[in-house]
Amino acid sequence: MTTADAGPAVRLRAEVAVVDIEGTTSPTRAVVDTLYPYARARMAGWIDSHRDDPQVRRAVAQVRELIGRPDADTAEVTAALDGWLAADAKVAPLKALQGLIWSHGFAAGELTGSFFPDVVPALRRWRAAGARLAVYSSGSVAAQHGWFGHTPDGDLRSLFVAYFDLSNAGPKTDPDSYRTIAAQLGRPPSRLVFLTDRPEELAAAAEAGWAVVAVCREGEPYAAATTPHPRVASFDQVQIIPEITPG
Repeated sequence: MTTADAGPAVRLRAEVAVVDIEGTTSPTRAVVDTLYPYARARMAGWIDSHRDDPQVRRAVAQVRELIGRPDADTAEVTAALDGWLAADAKVAPLKALQGLIWSHGFAAGELTGSFFPDVVPALRRWRAAGARLAVYSSGSVAAQHGWFGHTPDGDLRSLFVAYFDLSNAGPKTDPDSYRTIAAQLGRPPSRLVFLTDRPEELAAAAEAGWAVVAVCREGEPYAAATTPHPRVASFDQVQIIPEITPG
């Protein structure tokens, strides 16, 4: 798909622009081919060596509950996690454990965030125009901080006012998750816009009263997906005009 195929430029009045990561700001292959194998290779060792970490204990307990095996050992837990990963399932304990491992990898300089060329300039442009920015991804908040904090363009985390994931917002296909985000941001849904590549997420956000933009990038899994919403192939096509709500 080319920029021309995606449709005309989109001008939006919004106070907060919330962006997805995989397929939207960043190539899917950068996540699937780099981050996923990195975490998979370290998962069992991480669980065993961080048994006293409350986040690890919570995630392991959630896995055991989900598989109905309260006494499952590390091998069983890891097998369940591998199965969810192979199915690209958006399961909270998997995302939490991946995020912890990835955070270590980013801090160690073994991982780096990857973005489409138009993304960082657009984020800076929207921010300079007065819009606030946030992230909503199935990847954990810890993973998001690592991804945006370690990039070829430096630490980008100061561009964002908030980060949302499955734990603090909910499933990305549930309209209530977008209502939760609006409440946490303290702004009405009509003042928010969500940019993502996945049609079911666009539908959920729109049902919650948000403005939405389908990001249909050439070569990405959802490039040709059908959606009634505005479509772009690049953030260069998006102009956000801040509409500030008092308070």
